[in-house]
Amino acid sequence: MSELKTASGTFDVKLTPQADPAAEPFLSRLVLDKQFHGDLEATSRGVMLAVGTSVPNSAGYVAMERVTGTLHGRTGSFALQHSGTMTRGEPRLTVSVVPDSGTGELEGISGTTKIDIRDGKHFYDLAYSF
Repeated sequence: MSELKTASGTFDVKLTPQADPAAEPFLSRLVLDKQFHGDLEATSRGVMLAVGTSVPNSAGYVAMERVTGTLHGRTGSFALQHSGTMTRGEPRLTVSVVPDSGTGELEGISGTTKIDIRDGKHFYDLAYSF
């Protein structure tokens, strides 16, 4: 295993709700489209499932996405797995690289991502190794 590296930058995200007539109230399914900028120049596409509650600012979500592009000059793809909750406005989020999901020059990648949203702009910090 190599040394831990960090990649950071911004990303744009588009969430497209998917109609599901059988869905329960508060349950939604969305398609993710992202464009990453900075140390990771990439696009991703994924699927997110979310559930809200009757309590304001309490919710949960899970998502899977495939990221394809260039990370610090290495080209390939990898998958990210998200698990997040918000308890009355207090967020908890885990985003991990799916083991053995790396392809091309990103084969063998492992790591975690932190996401920060400030003033409506999305930021990422990816801590990774091979």
